[in-house]
Amino acid sequence: MDTLATIEATAPLGVQLIADLRNRIVSGRLQPGTRLSEQEIAAAYGLSRQPVRETFIKLAAENLVEIRPQRGTFVCKIDMNDVTQGQFVREAVEADIARIAADRADAAAVAHLRGLIAEQRRAKGGAGFFALDERFHQALAAAAGRGGVWAHIQQIKMQMDRVRHLTAEEFPTDHLIDQHEAIVEAIAAGDATAAEAAIRTHLRGVLADLQKVARLLPHCFEPG
Repeated sequence: MDTLATIEATAPLGVQLIADLRNRIVSGRLQPGTRLSEQEIAAAYGLSRQPVRETFIKLAAENLVEIRPQRGTFVCKIDMNDVTQGQFVREAVEADIARIAADRADAAAVAHLRGLIAEQRRAKGGAGFFALDERFHQALAAAAGRGGVWAHIQQIKMQMDRVRHLTAEEFPTDHLIDQHEAIVEAIAAGDATAAEAAIRTHLRGVLADLQKVARLLPHCFEPG
C-alpha cells in the first residue's frame, strides 16, 4: 500500500491515517470486501501497529470497515439501509438550508454558486467533479449562514458518497449540474419553496440509481 500523498508535519500521523483511509474507502480506491493488513499499513505510514488498530476501530464505528476476530479487517460492503437513512437525514438538513439561502443569500453568494456551476460544466465529470460538487453544497450552507453544519453533513453522507463514486462512470453528470442550476436560480429568485423542491429532487437521485448500481455491482453491496 502506498503512503499518504502529502504528510503534514504539524498534524499527527494517526489523524492523517484515519482521514486518508476514510477517503480511500469512500472514493472507492479501497473496494468493498478488500482485506486491510494492519502490518502493511503500519509500515507504509511509518507507524506502529497500535495507531493502525485504533484507526480500524474508529472506521468500524463509521460502518466503513468490519473487524472479524481471527480473520482480519475488511472494507465493509455498502448497506442499502445505511444509504437510505443517510439520504433521509441529509435531505431534511439541506432542504432547510435551501429555504434559508433563498431568504438571505446576497448577490455575491449567488454569483459564487453560479461560478461553481460554470466550473462543473468545464470539468465534464470525472474525479474533479466530486470536489466541485462538495464545494457547491458547502457554499450553499455558507450562503444560508449555516457553514458550520457542513462538517456534520459530511458524516451523514459517507455511504451516499460511496454509491456516487461507484456511479461515476455509469451515470453522466450533466443532469446533476442542471439540478444545481435549478437550485441556484430558485435561490436567486428568492423562491424558498422552489429551492427546497429542487434540492430534494437532486438529493433523491442517489436513491433512484441505487437499485441499478446494486445490480451492476453486486459484490459491492450487502445481499438483501
